[in-house]
Amino acid sequence: MKAIRRFTVRPVLPEPLRPLSDLARNLRWSWHAETRDLFESVDPGRWADSLGDPVRLLGSVPSDRLSELARDQQFLQRLGAVAADLQDYVTGDRWYQQQSAELPAAIAYFSPEFGVTAALPQYSGGLGILAGDHLKAASDLGVPLIGVGLLYRHGYFRQTLSRDGWQQEHYPVLDPNELPVRLLREEDGTPSQVEIALPGGKSLRAHIWLAQVGRVPLLMLDSDVEENDLGERDVTDRLYGGGSEHRLLQEMLLGIGGVRAVRTYCRLTGHPEPEVFHTNEGHAGFLGLERIHELAGQGLNGPGLDFDSALEAVRAGTVFTTHTPVPAGIDRFDRELVARHFGPHAELPGIDVERILRLGMETYPGGEPNLFNMAVMGLRLGQRANGVSLLHGRVSREMFAGLWPGFDPEEVPITSVTNGVHAPTWVAPEVFRLGARQTGGRRAEEALSVGGAERWDTIADIPDQDIWDLRRVLRDQLVTEVRKRLYTSWRQRGAGAAELGWIDSVLDPDVLTIGFARRVPSYKRLTLMLRDRDRLRELLLHPERPIQIVIAGKAHPADDGGKRLIQELVRFTDDPRVRHRIVFLPDYGMAMATKLYPGCDVWLNNPLRPLEACGTSGMKAALNGGLNLSVLDGWWDEWFKPDFGWAIPTADGSGLDPDRRDDLEAGALYDLLEQRVTPRFYERGPEDLPDRWIDMVRQTLTHLGPKVLAGRMVREYVERLYAPAARAHRSMDPESARELAVWKSRVRGAWGHVAVDHVEVSAASSTAELGSTLGVRVRVRLGDLQPDDVEVQVVAGRVDSEDRIADGSVVPLKPAGGPDLEGRWVYEGPLSLDRTGPYGYTVRILPSHRLLGSPAELGLVAVPSEATGEEAGVLMR
Repeated sequence: MKAIRRFTVRPVLPEPLRPLSDLARNLRWSWHAETRDLFESVDPGRWADSLGDPVRLLGSVPSDRLSELARDQQFLQRLGAVAADLQDYVTGDRWYQQQSAELPAAIAYFSPEFGVTAALPQYSGGLGILAGDHLKAASDLGVPLIGVGLLYRHGYFRQTLSRDGWQQEHYPVLDPNELPVRLLREEDGTPSQVEIALPGGKSLRAHIWLAQVGRVPLLMLDSDVEENDLGERDVTDRLYGGGSEHRLLQEMLLGIGGVRAVRTYCRLTGHPEPEVFHTNEGHAGFLGLERIHELAGQGLNGPGLDFDSALEAVRAGTVFTTHTPVPAGIDRFDRELVARHFGPHAELPGIDVERILRLGMETYPGGEPNLFNMAVMGLRLGQRANGVSLLHGRVSREMFAGLWPGFDPEEVPITSVTNGVHAPTWVAPEVFRLGARQTGGRRAEEALSVGGAERWDTIADIPDQDIWDLRRVLRDQLVTEVRKRLYTSWRQRGAGAAELGWIDSVLDPDVLTIGFARRVPSYKRLTLMLRDRDRLRELLLHPERPIQIVIAGKAHPADDGGKRLIQELVRFTDDPRVRHRIVFLPDYGMAMATKLYPGCDVWLNNPLRPLEACGTSGMKAALNGGLNLSVLDGWWDEWFKPDFGWAIPTADGSGLDPDRRDDLEAGALYDLLEQRVTPRFYERGPEDLPDRWIDMVRQTLTHLGPKVLAGRMVREYVERLYAPAARAHRSMDPESARELAVWKSRVRGAWGHVAVDHVEVSAASSTAELGSTLGVRVRVRLGDLQPDDVEVQVVAGRVDSEDRIADGSVVPLKPAGGPDLEGRWVYEGPLSLDRTGPYGYTVRILPSHRLLGSPAELGLVAVPSEATGEEAGVLMR
């Protein structure tokens, strides 16, 4: 019989064991070894059965065992020490509190998914794992972050395979009462709620669940509440599920409801209100509209701000991070669908719907005027924006350049902060213990959380034998894990136990092991390794230098193309000739990943360049001593050196046939494996150790270790984006916001009459020589604007064959006279010739105001016409 309702009966902990409940409810246990060890000692068997989830563990321990522990003085001493350590961790000063700069009182960090732990499955892939690592690193550093997301009742799907290798999806129901979360409640004990207005007088309500991630609260909104109709209850059913309207409602709840949840949390707990709002990808972009709505309402001292002024105030304190390098990866909605959900009879009735629609309008060449683009809205609502690697920053500036017409992509105001990974989560305990033995436990912890190259230098002193023994142990653990998971997978595919004896010989702990695990969109090229199957078989079965490959990944449920790639690969791995050397493991997630990364000697990544925004899986492998073998994309393009890995050459000639490109890059991959990778792994030095391989492991840990940390990433966000955004927020009081909005309106209205009228250069000699200085004199028309409204600049640098300036330097000119009878102003200044070769310059006029975040912010620029600039801009060829 099937139960009509399910609920959880919680044990009552004896008084001496009450701290166990607090430890279980703070997700720091997911990266703190001592806390996990304590829970394991409660009942090792049940700990394994609970898959390392303390909440599930405590719900299953018999009362007599709890009573026994309540009398165990040794256990109680350990419990007291771990509880005291957590208290010190969440209350003591950390890196953030030791900074002299005036930093934000709080930052709200919005993301559609968070991968904090397998016990809270609210993630699908890299975006969610990155968001979870961001929260954990912020906690370690003491950054006062508030995370905001949704609580999905089915999370992302669980993956199995059919007998013929086709991906099958399963959606287990998650009961929040069995998760490490608690309801946020009002002072009278009733659950707190946020509410979103829907068309037709309906509404969408949501509870707020709180997960405590170390020092950082994570607020997750859940629409499965009794007051909602059935359709509204299902809004937070699945991550990235449903059609367009379903997704729009999820994103309205995340952005608008998320701001309301933050306000509720701060009201109830006394947490400082955020000064900075960080939008992690466009899904949460509606948060800016809610903040405009807040400011446009009744102020404490009279009417609120008008829309334009509120927009400036909101932009000042908003950071937008884009994670996609392709337009197809951005959420876009039909304009009419968005319009129906806003305005007088729906949400944010005080804001003109046309103003909302304009924020997401693709106004650039090639844009679709009938679509509402969430990333475009995110960029327009954020004064600061970034990509997630240097290369991705460059790709993003080119992709969104149409929002800043007249500016070269290099000047588009999108910077980059390269992603990092939370080392305490992803570093195997054996790796940490080896480092702690060398440097001391406290210093090893700081090296993983805060970073700093000096903390990693001691790795150079670890003996070769110790490093090689460690790698062998990790490889052996992976072999055991793979066999267990492979057996489970084949049983799910319908195989009988009697036909699975071959699994006991799958993989070998002494064979070079390569890992490949990620989502399975086509651009990540899961099956590139299959381009020449005979050659791959030779590599797998080489009599002296074999390789073995462990593969995992999920295709989106709606992506049949990705599912076909998985099926193609699975059919190859099912071949009895090679199945002991290459395996596909279904249901890739955090629990599998923590075993997979440490056990692989080489991490393979072969996306289509430049479509990998960052790609952090290789970082996790590197922190465990794995070497990267990757296309120069994402973070690897930025930090690759032959000292610690290999670069797969890219066949990126224009017009190259995609099949031919894949053949060339697969051939390059096989060549690297045959000629460079496997010989180095199996080659032995005088001590019968692969000393050159071990040296690459050591170089990986020493040089990449400090760079790939989420702690380094969060410190960069604080210093380069959060702190400036907080300063801008504080300076944008209502009077300043109105001033800036009025000024922008005036400048936009007058810009059609701004022009460069004449340019002339005076030189001390007839030749342009290195180190000489030219006098530049420019006559400009400003129309109704004044010199205080603009900056006139000379941009100079080397020129190519088409006279385009590369790596230009900017020299501001100063007003020297005017206006004359025709309203023209004269600007002058020196231009120093600081480099040799073909050299040129141009002149331009930009809007200028002390409250602008970037000179390109308005997307307005005036440059010389062809007639004005003729013979004036190229000094030498």
